[in-house]
Amino acid sequence: MSIVIVDSGGANLTSIKNAIEKISSQVVVSIDENIISNADYVILPGVGSANMVMQSLISNNLVSVIKSLTQPVLGICVGMQILFNSSEEQNCKCLGLINDDIKKFNLPKDKAVPHMGWNKVIFENEQLINDYYYFANSYYAPITNDTTGICEYGIEFSATVQKDNFFGC
Repeated sequence: MSIVIVDSGGANLTSIKNAIEKISSQVVVSIDENIISNADYVILPGVGSANMVMQSLISNNLVSVIKSLTQPVLGICVGMQILFNSSEEQNCKCLGLINDDIKKFNLPKDKAVPHMGWNKVIFENEQLINDYYYFANSYYAPITNDTTGICEYGIEFSATVQKDNFFGC
């Protein structure tokens, strides 16, 4: 089982690689399109801004490669956000795999932004655990037809999504 973590310039590459190495010794961090295309699983990590991650993908000629993948692809944090059409953060055009836009939290004064802490996620799939998960975000994914898990922090938003072989959390 080969797993590729796309080197999109995010600060969480080592953390994700160390976690994945606990279940598979065949994990690499790469920007090589052949390695990415031939992996069994692909992870799109991201810490920072959607614009920074998209610029990294564009400069490494990976946008069309990622959009054409047929194996399971998991977007984590900003990696999930770039699955959408665009992000209000720096008005960034994203991959357009999920038909909606990432929005900035505009919440009442009693809700701090960035949203940081443990919040309950309710999943549509009864096999997944409705439990508390940690969030650290100023932007959110609206609820769409591709939403698989919902969180509430002043408003309800997508905590997890799935469109075909693309998953985000």
